[in-house]
Amino acid sequence: MKNTNYNKDMAHNSTITEYLFANRDIKYAAFTSRLVPNISPESIIGVRMPVIHALAKKLMADNAHIAFISALPHKYHEENLLHASILSKYKDIDALLPLLKSFLPHVDNWAVCDTLAPKIFLKHNEKALDFIRSCLASKHIYTLRFAIYMLMKYYLDDYFDEEYIKLVCNIQSDEYYINMCIAWYFATALAKQYSFAIPVLEENMLSTWTHNKTIEKVRDSYRISDDKKEYIKSLKRI
Repeated sequence: MKNTNYNKDMAHNSTITEYLFANRDIKYAAFTSRLVPNISPESIIGVRMPVIHALAKKLMADNAHIAFISALPHKYHEENLLHASILSKYKDIDALLPLLKSFLPHVDNWAVCDTLAPKIFLKHNEKALDFIRSCLASKHIYTLRFAIYMLMKYYLDDYFDEEYIKLVCNIQSDEYYINMCIAWYFATALAKQYSFAIPVLEENMLSTWTHNKTIEKVRDSYRISDDKKEYIKSLKRI
């Protein structure tokens, strides 16, 4: 990988895409292709996330990000990752939400989806929750996954309400990346909100695959006690 440094003229004198290619790692591109097999290998440049996050931060500091995030759709996976990283750093919720609405339909894999994690949601949890609810009604795989991921990331602690458990429980999907995220959500909920989450397994509220995948994820959790793990494992469905 070339060690190409960012400078303030980069966005003007060459393209962001060229900068990403200059920081390419071919071996990492092959590794990424295995992680996100549902997208074309030709769309993967092979840029490591610290480079992408640093670029997002510097573009925003120089106010050089606006044209980039306005140019949808992007051609390359790393451009989508960069877009997600930029949006995650927004500090104005009212500016962010329409940008999320525009970008989410273009998200085509779990890695980009899970890079979207706007910390501003914690400061404006009610506005964020309204947006999340709208995403829960979407038929687009990664818009729906984003909603589940946000409920897991920001609404299992101080802003938790048992209603959110029901919202995730009510999702019916045959999509692998949706059901994997539901299992991830409930494995996390069992660590953080056990008394509200355990009835979901006890009462068989999830599909068999998602139910058992939740239990599988619980086995790997360091946040759940051994005695609870043993009980949860006993709830496996055949």
